Amino acid sequence: MMFWYGHDVSGWGWFAMTAGQLLIWALIITAAVLLIRALNRFQARPRLPATPSAEVILRERLARGEIDEDDYRRRLNTLHAGPLTKS
Repeated sequence: MMFWYGHDVSGWGWFAMTAGQLLIWALIITAAVLLIRALNRFQARPRLPATPSAEVILRERLARGEIDEDDYRRRLNTLHAGPLTKS
């Protein structure tokens, strides 16, 4: 007794098989799309711009007129001198 309702599948049986097949394909396609998006997101992650160095910031401040040339040279010499030590 393979088929409980005879050898033919009723209308509800065809509907259930069709709905099940559509659901399976929808799940497969959704999983594939999500996987592709996840992989592309990791590859296309934007790079953060590099933090400008202290010399570049100092040069930009001189160009904008925030500091004069004497102040620029004094601060640049301080940067090149290295860290200050407390005694």
